[in-house]
Amino acid sequence: MKILIVEDDTYIALAVKEILTIKGYDSEICDSGTEALERIRQNPYDLILLDIMLPGMDGFQILKKISYKEVPVILVTARQDLVDKLYGFQLGAEDYIIKPFDMMELLARVEVALRRNKKEQKEYCYGDICLDTVAHSVSRNGDNIELTPKEFELAEYFIKNQNMTLPRERIHNAVWGGEFIDETRTIDNHVKQIRKKLGWQECLMTIYKLGYKLIRIN
Repeated sequence: MKILIVEDDTYIALAVKEILTIKGYDSEICDSGTEALERIRQNPYDLILLDIMLPGMDGFQILKKISYKEVPVILVTARQDLVDKLYGFQLGAEDYIIKPFDMMELLARVEVALRRNKKEQKEYCYGDICLDTVAHSVSRNGDNIELTPKEFELAEYFIKNQNMTLPRERIHNAVWGGEFIDETRTIDNHVKQIRKKLGWQECLMTIYKLGYKLIRIN
């Protein structure tokens, strides 16, 4: 997934890039409208986070010029006027976020936009392990690895959330949902199995009295 961050506030741009990187997205920063337009014309992006007030060319002008690209755009701006918001949607914006914003909300909006535009990954790789979410299969260098359905979901969840400390409660909600389980024992046993099957003994860390973290290696 490749995301372009068009933002002339360096602090905001770097903060957004950091949270996207933690979630496994590949992103790059551009701080002017004219440069952004050139990059968008020359490169394929899965999503664009676009400020409106930019040097060189504003976000609305960029939206007009890239409508043919069919790439989802989320406007991220301090402009709160309803007229601006409606105009952005008329020009084809996917979403509109007003500064200041919560980073987790921005991340949620990004994920919704990618799902809506069918840009989510179908395959997730971590080192030599690849998970195919369509075939529901796991392989290492082309050789199939047998995982139970819950082991597969758990492995996928860890790969999607690399470098994040994941409490057991959050893991339970994400993988088992409303299903009643002995939370600690069930999760720990599943983690033990995927460590063994996928060779994650060193990279899937136990965070004492909290949960687990899969260390980013790629």
